[in-house]
Amino acid sequence: MIDREDMLELTRRMTVKRTSMTRIAGAYIDRDGEIDGTFNTSFLKLSAAEKEKNLALAKTIPFAETNRKLKRHRFGEKAREADSMYRLLWGLRSCGLKNDALMEIFYEEVAARYRAGGDYAVFMFHDRYDVPAKGTDHQRQGESENVFEYLICAICPLEGEYEPGAPECGFLFPAFSERCADLDHVDIFQENPERPHGELADLLGVE
Repeated sequence: MIDREDMLELTRRMTVKRTSMTRIAGAYIDRDGEIDGTFNTSFLKLSAAEKEKNLALAKTIPFAETNRKLKRHRFGEKAREADSMYRLLWGLRSCGLKNDALMEIFYEEVAARYRAGGDYAVFMFHDRYDVPAKGTDHQRQGESENVFEYLICAICPLEGEYEPGAPECGFLFPAFSERCADLDHVDIFQENPERPHGELADLLGVE
């Protein structure tokens, strides 16, 4: 189960003034699975308006209704094998999305599996959150006790030329539990849990 407070701790920082996002990358894919274009840039280089718009996309995933629209899934042993999506995500996390070759593999995997009703975009965000220490009264004490390095993926329908709409699905990797990285799990977002994109769980290799 996902603790709502963990998610709120992340989303409270997703403002232009407080964000620690380091990088954003993405691909535009047509309904037939053809990649029309990609981008990869430092988040700091975006304008304030672009930062705000993209943070809104990223925030949709962890801010979603916990344990309904946002659910926790476990990686089994098979999901961790060589050449698995788990290993690819570890590589993308470690390089901070800066490896275009790895990003291209990720986009191709999504394009091959995702069932879209139209053209769509895949946005990837990388963040390093210095988790502040807290006392027994839960008040922040200032010094960080660990760093939570993570990825957010948002898959969005395109409403115009290269203009993403609200995310239909996505994920947070690794999961954030008890203010620490939970390397055994991923949190998957489905905007419509009654008609989920089950292919996303298949892509990640989780149930």
